[in-house]
Amino acid sequence: MVRVVPERDAREPVCAGTTALTRSAYGVDVTETTHQQAGNGTRSPEYRLFRNALRGLQQDLFHDPFAYRPLPPRRTDGPFVRRLPGRLRQAARHLPHAVVAAAALLALIIGAVAGGLPGGDALALLTGVLCALPVVATLVRPIGAFWLSVAVAPVGALINGDGRDWPWIPGALVCHLVVLVVVALRTRPRTAVWMWVLTTAYALLSDALFGGSYYYTNGAPMMVSSAFALLLVCLWHVRHIAQEQVTAQQTVTAHERSRRTLLEERTNIARELHDVVAHHMSVVAIQAEAAPYRVEDPPEELERAFATIRENAVAALTELRRVLGVVRAEDYEAPDAPQPTLADLDALLDNVREAGLAVDKAVTGAVRELPPGVELSAYRIVQEALSNSLRHAPGATARVEVSYVLGGLGLRVVNTAIPQNTLVKPSPGAGHGVTGMRERVSMLNGEMTAGPTDDGGYEVAVFLPVTAANEDDA
Repeated sequence: MVRVVPERDAREPVCAGTTALTRSAYGVDVTETTHQQAGNGTRSPEYRLFRNALRGLQQDLFHDPFAYRPLPPRRTDGPFVRRLPGRLRQAARHLPHAVVAAAALLALIIGAVAGGLPGGDALALLTGVLCALPVVATLVRPIGAFWLSVAVAPVGALINGDGRDWPWIPGALVCHLVVLVVVALRTRPRTAVWMWVLTTAYALLSDALFGGSYYYTNGAPMMVSSAFALLLVCLWHVRHIAQEQVTAQQTVTAHERSRRTLLEERTNIARELHDVVAHHMSVVAIQAEAAPYRVEDPPEELERAFATIRENAVAALTELRRVLGVVRAEDYEAPDAPQPTLADLDALLDNVREAGLAVDKAVTGAVRELPPGVELSAYRIVQEALSNSLRHAPGATARVEVSYVLGGLGLRVVNTAIPQNTLVKPSPGAGHGVTGMRERVSMLNGEMTAGPTDDGGYEVAVFLPVTAANEDDA
């Protein structure tokens, strides 16, 4: 006899703490576990805080404590180290290693001499070596050095055996303080807190179990002195982290400022070139409209072609106006005069001379008309270079060289060094001039170099290529 078991509806609720078999849409039995542990996700904040603290302790002091972590050399780009001569600067890279070695030597001497044993005794030397070993270990295995220092304290006290200091003999006390500071400097504040907690626990436990057998217990002085030392280290960490954050923010700010400056220069170039392009499109539209009237009985196809050209030119002008509206600033005012060209260069030089900059001009090659974009960019480059000379080199003289060469236009603007007897100080300026010049040169696929000269002046050299077709059209 076959017993038929009724199937459970997949939508039927299943009681908590049970396991149900449900049939999927494809006829396959799927095991659905709905058991949840009572109280899961309802832990108190204190419990979660304690659990996180234990995880931090395990990660900082118990996870691979003897891992090889060598102390890196000191950076040489600091405000003081970079001013040192070459050999001293290279030696300063290993200054932290030398300080740790000196501290290890001090711990060795104190452990061997101040332990109450004769200076030449083998046990005294052994005590000193044990006190110095954890300090040396901080150079390569910092967390392991802390555990070595904790282990050296009772061993040193047992070897010393005079019953005067517990739980740290003088050498072990110096050793542990140095290890705490060095390890805290090499790790992070949380590790410093855990080391102090374990040191305090060891001191209290040692005093409670064996403190009565000694004349003097130094657990309390160790706890207080180590707390102050680690507090200073934690403050240093906080200050160092704050400086890194400020430096990173300054870097981001400088990058954003540079990017914003670049966008502003490109916007200015787009505004200026709008007038040039709009002029050409207007000429195209007017000529396309007037062309049919210059031919007697023009074919209908020709009239339609010119009408299409005019419509496209007018549409392009409309789109240019929209583009200009996008890049136009709120305080932008359309210029009343046409954009300048190299023909207006003499007027620019006269204005610069009136401002106090003595400037000469030299033109080489066959002067010819260039494309309006090249003429405008060349004018603006010379204008910006002379403005930089006025701001940054007061009292100097400048020279402008314009060279019409085969395949393009060469520009060179150079100023002399600042005279020593000048009373006018250089103006820092906004620092956007070179960026704007590079953008104009890059737009025309040209080349540009800018930098100081051998005599202390500054030179800007530019080459703007002009294709042969454009030159022939000109």
